[in-house]
Amino acid sequence: MKALDPAWRARFDPSQWFLEPCEEVGALFGLECVEMLLDERTPWQHLQILETRHFGRVMVLDGFLMLTQRDHFIYHEMLVHPALCSQRAPRRVLIIGGGDCGCLREVLRHDLVEHVVQVELDERVTRAAERFFPELCEANDDPRAELVFADGIGFVAAAAAGAFEVIIIDSTDPIGQAARLFDRAFYRQCRRVLGDTGVLAVQSESPMIHLEVLAGIRGELAAAGFPHVATLQFPQPTYPSGWWSATLAGGSAVAAVPGHAAGPLETRYYSRQVHQAALALPRFVSEALENSAGSG
Repeated sequence: MKALDPAWRARFDPSQWFLEPCEEVGALFGLECVEMLLDERTPWQHLQILETRHFGRVMVLDGFLMLTQRDHFIYHEMLVHPALCSQRAPRRVLIIGGGDCGCLREVLRHDLVEHVVQVELDERVTRAAERFFPELCEANDDPRAELVFADGIGFVAAAAAGAFEVIIIDSTDPIGQAARLFDRAFYRQCRRVLGDTGVLAVQSESPMIHLEVLAGIRGELAAAGFPHVATLQFPQPTYPSGWWSATLAGGSAVAAVPGHAAGPLETRYYSRQVHQAALALPRFVSEALENSAGSG
């Protein structure tokens, strides 16, 4: 193996970089850092906020990068807007997780939304976001928004049937506490709370390096009784592989491009054209998914 160029090595100080290994593919991602702004152990996880040289402030949980100021808008818009645009009149929305409040902000861009509940387990994540990412939290005081700090699974189990028209699961990777948000028992409860016409949106990992996880998510959604499942792909430069996905489950509308998609929304990435393109999966992904929940 050829050694790193000596001149570059001389400039590289590991103590000035955030480094996240992706052990399953033997890769290492890094961002050059300027300052550690917050470093605390919450009751649930290790929370860090870093100032980076080129990507602005970043949030890290248990060593995994959650968001950067430079590219978070792609993830938040693609998790939220395809789901809400598939509903003609999305009035009641539930967000599970999403403590940084980026999804909450995007949901509240939809004028028809009357009430959105965000259920986040770790209140410290939201308080850190309010302090260090105020642009993500600008809608937190909207009278339509309700912040609940509790276990999302328990909240959904206690909710009435048909209580929401859209549920968005903005979770960390399916490990530890978050693993419970990816199984059919939880998805069945979501299906009950959504009723026959509601739509569920789930962040569903990287099609490149987590294809088995993605297929598993779709299989669990189908087993939970969702009649239609569709996956959308999009770039996410600071997540493993730089390529991510969101999966929708619900009625036939989830696999179609809404005629009213984007409309008057103030978005930076999402549009009707992007929505249409995101539904077109590469052949190797489609072939891997065809036995999980259909290729839609």
